[in-house]
Amino acid sequence: MFGLEALDLARIQFAFTISFHILFPAITIGLASYLAVLEGLWLKTRNDTYRDLYHFWSKIFAVNFGMGVVSGLVMAYQFGTNWSRFSDFAGAVTGPLLTYEVLTAFFLEAGFLGVMLFGWNKVGRGLHFFSTVMVAIGTLISTFWILASNSWMQTPQGFEIVNGQVIPTDWLAIIFNPSFPYRLMHMATAAFVATAFFVGSSAAWHLLRGRDNPAIRTMLSMAMWMALIVAPIQAVIGDFHGLNTLKHQPAKIAAIEGHWENHGDEATPLILFGWPDMKEERTKFAVEIPYLGSMILTHSLDKQVPALKEFPPEDRPNSTIVFWSFRIMVGLGFLMIFTGLWSLWLRKRDSLYTSRPFLHLALWMGPSGLIAILAGWFTTEIGRQPWVVYGLMRTADASSNHSFMQMSITLIMFVVVYFALFGAGLGYMMRLVRKGPKISEGSETPDGGPGKKRTPARPLSAADDPAEGEHEDNTRLTKEI
Repeated sequence: MFGLEALDLARIQFAFTISFHILFPAITIGLASYLAVLEGLWLKTRNDTYRDLYHFWSKIFAVNFGMGVVSGLVMAYQFGTNWSRFSDFAGAVTGPLLTYEVLTAFFLEAGFLGVMLFGWNKVGRGLHFFSTVMVAIGTLISTFWILASNSWMQTPQGFEIVNGQVIPTDWLAIIFNPSFPYRLMHMATAAFVATAFFVGSSAAWHLLRGRDNPAIRTMLSMAMWMALIVAPIQAVIGDFHGLNTLKHQPAKIAAIEGHWENHGDEATPLILFGWPDMKEERTKFAVEIPYLGSMILTHSLDKQVPALKEFPPEDRPNSTIVFWSFRIMVGLGFLMIFTGLWSLWLRKRDSLYTSRPFLHLALWMGPSGLIAILAGWFTTEIGRQPWVVYGLMRTADASSNHSFMQMSITLIMFVVVYFALFGAGLGYMMRLVRKGPKISEGSETPDGGPGKKRTPARPLSAADDPAEGEHEDNTRLTKEI
């Protein structure tokens, strides 16, 4: 069917499931830290706005966290079902790294998550804030181990091969492999940027509909400060990451640039747009800027970038895909930087919350961070092909011995179940976003203690809490008696 084989379907299935999964941890990482900041600001200032925002975003965090855990379990099972040869070859490295993630990050999150979500007014303020911080740290630790495992597949070291299997010889070299620091910083920063635009888009949606209050304004203000500061930092990290990739995976860079061959001693141009043709071995309709490719990738005006024709055809990544996925990521990155700068200009003119053109841009930029993460992930993973462990094991040698029919059935099942299950989850999460934060009436109850006016702490409730209204009625009746 369509010229596909069982291996192609296995790759599509893995790409499909990981595309769903990666979105949830990205928002989880950003929201966990955002919640820690909100609670810290509330403890310091006793400003009800921060407390109301904490309760609002903790509900969305809970839904998102649950979907992330479910989708992550599927990823782990696929290593054994669809990629058993890879597990047999590299399991001595990837298995312990994923186990460390469970023993450190997941257990830490699980230990404090209940207190964070359900412990408001049930434990002391210090303990609750500590729990929120621990959950936030847990998400970052999880990122550490997942990126260590994936980075090792990109730039493997610290091992030897015995009887066709990878045997670890230096765990520090395995964990802190050459691409790990750059990929860890790039992914963590991307999660913060994606969350900032998600939060900012939510605020813009409410402001455009006339719901203007301190909580909504605070959401937009904090989100735009994060975009203004972090988006340019992400661009700098991306530059360092590109230099590291050029050193260790030059074929990936050549594919990203759609660069097929060097001419004499000429510097490498930057191809802005074009269509890399893998069969004709050239980039059609190329729009080039002379010297700029060398300047960006080698920080010089005379050094050349390796070209695709310098590598055997069987070792070349699919330039057609990574060429455009990379440009989608970079293009969205520039839009994020522009949005942050525009917000600063409007802030100085006291029109950040009233400029409708900006609010519309902020609204449409809501999914930009997540789309950029997906585009970057496709660039990284497809650019590594045809290797599953770069230079050691080809993807074609890593898959399980399944038939085309088996892979077709399971792929269809995944598509149906994922769209039904996670579609419902995402719909519910958007319902929470549309509802917006519940604003406390008055400030006579700044501690938000038992019996006080506050947003309910139940994370999976998008409706008003009837118990709260009943409690207030009972309190009023008691006072009258």
